[in-house]
Amino acid sequence: MKYRTVGKTGIQVSQLCFGTMSFGKDADKETAKAMFTRCREAGINFFDTANSYSKGRAEEILGECIRDCRDEIVLTTKVYNPMGTDVNARGLSRRHIMLEVENSLRRLKTDRIDFYFVHHFDQLTPMEETLRALDDLQFQGKILYPGASNWAAWQIAKALGIAAKEQLARFEIIQPMYNLVKRQAEVEILPLAQSEELGVITYSPLGGGLLSGKYGTNLRPVQGRLVEQKQYADRYADRVNYEVADRFNAYCKERGVHPAALAVAWAMSHPSVTAAIIGARNPEQLECSLQALELHMTQEMRSEISALSITPAPATDRSEETLR
Repeated sequence: MKYRTVGKTGIQVSQLCFGTMSFGKDADKETAKAMFTRCREAGINFFDTANSYSKGRAEEILGECIRDCRDEIVLTTKVYNPMGTDVNARGLSRRHIMLEVENSLRRLKTDRIDFYFVHHFDQLTPMEETLRALDDLQFQGKILYPGASNWAAWQIAKALGIAAKEQLARFEIIQPMYNLVKRQAEVEILPLAQSEELGVITYSPLGGGLLSGKYGTNLRPVQGRLVEQKQYADRYADRVNYEVADRFNAYCKERGVHPAALAVAWAMSHPSVTAAIIGARNPEQLECSLQALELHMTQEMRSEISALSITPAPATDRSEETLR
């Protein structure tokens, strides 16, 4: 396992981060603990969760897993999503953040969260309000660093500017979606992260399973996120995504590599990526992703794989400049 520094924090994390969205849902407690143990055996010290995963159950299970090794673990969780039916039980208001950080700390059985992500952008709450709440939590020692997940580059940049101007704790890590068929992060988010020295942990390297080898234009499994969950089915609905999966599957078959392993290796090979988040329903799926650690992703291989999908247009749409 290789370890990388998260931005300017000095914190060293494994190049793979394990995401616990399956805990308490697709993976029961025993299965979750087995996967946690396997991750630790592989050298993973970085674990990602969220208060909304399985309505808090994922945090509870992860809290049990890290009980005897908390100081060896770099831990993240998130706040934003609805945690009840009350109109204020959601968003990034100071009220919601202050309530939910206490709930997360209790469920995780810890006294601090290493990286605390705002899970989505909140159009109802001024950034200053959110950033001041996060700054207070850092001062109190309940979080070490704030981060942002699913924010656009302009939103992250604006927040960094406000934090600098008001001398507040700034985002030190971001969490965008990134995989072979969802490459929008390459346009502005990843360059921003490199420029501002932000840590980056990317999620969904398998595209909800699309790049696992089980999907294609004429290939569908009996079960899986793209079959069972409308959110993922809609996200990857375009036929072009399945055409990319066909080309990617063929590429992997020619080289005798498991598609899941190569998809993860490709995502974590981007120079701006600190760690790629992997997830699994069971130990068998986990092993496929862990195989990424055994692959040597050369620049030539990365270019070949990238050519299998559509490279997003540059931020200015001056496509001719990419040819210079």
